[in-house]
Amino acid sequence: MTFYRKLILAALVLTLCVVSLGAYVRLSDAGLGCPDWPGCYGALTPHHAADAINAELAVRPDGPVSHAKAWKEMVHRYFAGTLGMLVLLIFVLAWRGRRETNGGPGLPFLLLVLIVFQALLGMWTVTQMLKPLVVSAHLLGGMATLSLLLWLWLRERGQASHAYFASVDHLRRGAGLGLLLIVAQIALGGWVSTNYAALACTDFPLCQGVWVPAMDFEHGFTLHRELGETASGDLLPLAALTAIHWTHRLMALLVSLVLGWLVVRLFRTPGYAGTAVVISILLLVQVSLGISNVLLSLPLAVAVAHNTGAALLLASLVWLNFKVRRR
Repeated sequence: MTFYRKLILAALVLTLCVVSLGAYVRLSDAGLGCPDWPGCYGALTPHHAADAINAELAVRPDGPVSHAKAWKEMVHRYFAGTLGMLVLLIFVLAWRGRRETNGGPGLPFLLLVLIVFQALLGMWTVTQMLKPLVVSAHLLGGMATLSLLLWLWLRERGQASHAYFASVDHLRRGAGLGLLLIVAQIALGGWVSTNYAALACTDFPLCQGVWVPAMDFEHGFTLHRELGETASGDLLPLAALTAIHWTHRLMALLVSLVLGWLVVRLFRTPGYAGTAVVISILLLVQVSLGISNVLLSLPLAVAVAHNTGAALLLASLVWLNFKVRRR
């Protein structure tokens, strides 16, 4: 494995860590642990910002700022900053060795642009006070970074080993549909999380004791609004949170059915049984974690694992799409 491929693999693993850390920060209410960007009260670390944090705690002891939350937020930023440097180095190496890479520097350049935009979203997440649209876009950006890095690594790995996968035309549409639905479900899951709607339904499979509860889709899916508010500034009603949660559940059912159908087709195709097993396991674990979040009242470890599971399931579909499109 060349240094270039090792670098891509390191960035890929680090991206999964950054996605999981971002979920941990969000779910532990540490997103405003340092209310400025990129430092913490203008300092490099929360240790150097201790006086400012203590002053904030004296005024708002139950507010969003604390030493623990500040460290959570800054560790996430340190990891994300390191990832940005790795992606920059990947682009430089791809540009310098563009004749030797499998596909040139186009994809690395796209990754670099995405990382820069991710940094802006990270800044806006803080300055816009956790506005749901911004936080959800930041989550999707992290998932997109993971997907593109995985595709890049598979592309370079294939060139080095000459182990190109056989193209199976009848699987292409199913693999593409599965990937599209996973992306939509992750977007819905992000909307649930950023609106704190995970416990709008505390029972399963019913929601508030009925199959179809009272829901307010208009306010629930208004994108441009502040956290916990409607577009007009009123308090976001429970029916809006219920609509968000219930839609995520309904999409989970659709995703499960489509991926179940896809897995059956994979088992029937020579050479794809291993991929089918991986997708099956990840899907079962992900559904179990989602149900556990509801029944156990959103324990932090389970909620973070649910976010990580979504990233891994997405990666498995990216891997499948790469396989069915490479000859």
